[in-house]
Amino acid sequence: MPYKTQHGRRPNLRKAERGSALVYILIAIALLAALTVTFMEPSSQQTSSQNTFKTASALQGQVDVIRSAMQECVLSYPQGDGTIDTGVAGTDPDARDNYPINPNSDFYIGSTDGQSGDRLVRNLRCPGNQTGVQPNDHELLFGGGSGKYLQPAPDLFSDWQYYNGEDGIYFWTETAKSDAFLNTALTKLDEKYSECEADVVDATGGVVNLDSDGPPGVTQCTSGSLCFRIWLVSNTATNIYGGDTDGDEGGCP
Repeated sequence: MPYKTQHGRRPNLRKAERGSALVYILIAIALLAALTVTFMEPSSQQTSSQNTFKTASALQGQVDVIRSAMQECVLSYPQGDGTIDTGVAGTDPDARDNYPINPNSDFYIGSTDGQSGDRLVRNLRCPGNQTGVQPNDHELLFGGGSGKYLQPAPDLFSDWQYYNGEDGIYFWTETAKSDAFLNTALTKLDEKYSECEADVVDATGGVVNLDSDGPPGVTQCTSGSLCFRIWLVSNTATNIYGGDTDGDEGGCP
């Protein structure tokens, strides 16, 4: 009797083992099919996906560096520089003087380093951090003095530019290249930010003013370009905001 009972159980055990083996075989087949589809994907599509990810990551990394440097400046020198003339007829109308002002501001005429001829973020200075003999000698935000450095803009994009004025404070970069993955990269990057924090400006059909000081605007997205902009401070009464790429921010701010 024990012999029959013992042998009566073995077939069930063998069936269970065969069932388990079949499951593993099916899983292996499914994985093989998935790998086959991946390797059969056109190389151009794989390259486009890689470029999209690389571009979005590079831009986001620079946004983080720029915002971090500005926030450190504001927190370290919350009073800014009260000698900056932010009046209507001043050197920096309606600017926030506790944030870096535009690097090409007339305020810097006569400073030790002189006035910058552009709006590039890499030339921003920290108001309140006086470093020279002149009252308008502000420490550069990026460079050996601050110990913070801003790498060149990602491939295919121009250097970041800056605005501090009536509409608020923002910085932006642009590309005039027509590579299809660039639009996708900016769309994906835009969706990483909260509502009204960033926008993609499409100037492929003609120049687009970025601010309300115009036309023509003080800052513009160049004709034939796509621009990506990050807002730090927004004046809800005047600013020009295009909304995000999925259209749910069209009413911003």
